[in-house]
Amino acid sequence: MTTGTSRYARQTILGEVGPAGQAKLAAASVLVVGAGGLGCPVLQYLVGAGVGRITVVDHDTVEVTNLHRQPLYRMSDIGRPKVEAARDALQGFNPEVCFDTVAERLTPQNVARLVAGADVVVDAADSFAVTYILSDACQAVAKPLVSASVIGMTGYAGAFCGGGPSYRAVFPEVSVDGGTCDTVGVLGTAVAVLGGLQAHLALHLLLGLEPTVLGRVVTFDARRLAFGGFGFAGSLEPEAFVPFIAPEEVSADDTVVDLRGLDEAPVSPFAGAERLTVDTIELLSSRGGRVVLCCRSGQRALMAADRLRARGFSDLALVALG
Repeated sequence: MTTGTSRYARQTILGEVGPAGQAKLAAASVLVVGAGGLGCPVLQYLVGAGVGRITVVDHDTVEVTNLHRQPLYRMSDIGRPKVEAARDALQGFNPEVCFDTVAERLTPQNVARLVAGADVVVDAADSFAVTYILSDACQAVAKPLVSASVIGMTGYAGAFCGGGPSYRAVFPEVSVDGGTCDTVGVLGTAVAVLGGLQAHLALHLLLGLEPTVLGRVVTFDARRLAFGGFGFAGSLEPEAFVPFIAPEEVSADDTVVDLRGLDEAPVSPFAGAERLTVDTIELLSSRGGRVVLCCRSGQRALMAADRLRARGFSDLALVALG
C-alpha cells in the first residue's frame, strides 16, 4: 500500500466515502477565510481528509495571544504571516495538498475572485463584515458557505447558500452587545469544537452526503456541554439589505459617518466624516444621498444601519475599516 493510499485508509473504508468519495475530495477546492482559532482545526481536518486544493486568506500575523487556541503555530512563528506559518505546518502534515495563500483582508473588491475558484467556502474569520460579504458573494453564484462564530464558551456553525438560504435570510439584522474575543475572552477547546464542526460540514458538502447540511445551524454551549440548533430551509431572502462596500467606493457625494471613538481612531480616513456612535446615530441629519457607516469590524455599522432604516433611511452602505 502506498503512502498516499494508506494515509486515507481509515477514511475510505467508510461506506459514505470509499474510493469514489476520496477522489471527490482530491479533486475539490476549498476557500478558507481566516487562519485563527476556527481556521486552525478547519485547515487541519480538511488537509487530513485529503482535500486537493485549499486557498487560505488571512491578513494577520501570529501573536503570542493566539497560541492557546491556534495549535498550528509555534513560538518561532510569532510575527510571521499566519498564512505562511499555516502553509508550512500543513504541508509538513500532508504534502499531497496544494495550498494557495492570500495575505490580504477579505474585501468586497477581492471576494468574487476568491469565491469563484472554490467548491465550498468556509468562513472562519469570526467577523460580521466578512460573514455578510461572503454570504452575498456565495449567494450570487450558488456556492455553499460554512460559517461559524464563537465568543466566550458558546458558538454556532451552519451551512448557507449553495441552493439553500443565505446568512442574511436567517440573520437579516444584527443584535449583539459588541463583545469580541478580545473583550469577552474565548476558551480554546470551545473554538476547537466549532472549528472541527465546520470542517465536518464542509466535508459533508464535498462528499454530497444526504440529508444535506444546507439550511441547518448547530449551536454549542461549552459551559453546559449542550448542543442545540435549528433548521432554516425555506427561509425567505430579504427584499433589500445594506451592502458592504470597499473604502475606495466611497464618493465625495456620500455622507460618511465614522462610528469609532476618537480614542480608537483619532483621524478618520474620510475627510469630513461625522463622528457619531451607535447610540447617537439618531443625531444624523438627513442631507439626501447615500449614507456610509464605518467602523472597525462592521458590527457597529450594521447596528447603526438598523436604527437608521427604522427612521426611514434607505440609501445606506457599510465599510469595515479593520
